[in-house]
Amino acid sequence: MNKIALLLSILTLMANGILVAQSGSESCREMDIYKALDFWEGRWIVYQGERQVGTNRIQKVLEGCAIIEHWRDARGGEGKSLFYVDPMKKIWKQVWVTPNPFRPGGTKEKQQVARYPDGGIRFMGEYMRNGRMVLDRTTLTPISADSLRQHIQISTDGGNSWSEGFDAIYVREKTGRGIKDG
Repeated sequence: MNKIALLLSILTLMANGILVAQSGSESCREMDIYKALDFWEGRWIVYQGERQVGTNRIQKVLEGCAIIEHWRDARGGEGKSLFYVDPMKKIWKQVWVTPNPFRPGGTKEKQQVARYPDGGIRFMGEYMRNGRMVLDRTTLTPISADSLRQHIQISTDGGNSWSEGFDAIYVREKTGRGIKDG
């Protein structure tokens, strides 16, 4: 099954109420694991240094059981993610899709590999580039109520060494403008 079909299947199952990561009568809103990314929820302007490189809207959906990411870079490129909790492993997972699914990194899946005392959370996954496996790890770290850091690193040698993929500061958007819905 290709990654786009997988994303659509997950969304369909969630919409139909079949895939609900709850235990007993607790709702997702009440369970601590579903609060791990609360600091990221909202509308953001994304900067590398002084330069704006994009906007991002992070939205809790399905009564807090999932998160949808709406990314738009400064050149108009876009991508979307679905974040959800694997109820068996009790970790967050991400499915990332762009309009260029066959480009390296155009679709990818990651899963939570660490949570940090400062509230940060790390995801890791892999994709193919030029016939080689690329490890991709993303760390989201809250800085304040109105800012956070997203740091993406990649490795082409199985994690022995890492290079910069993306390192940016998110600043909460005050006006609510700049990010189209959809």
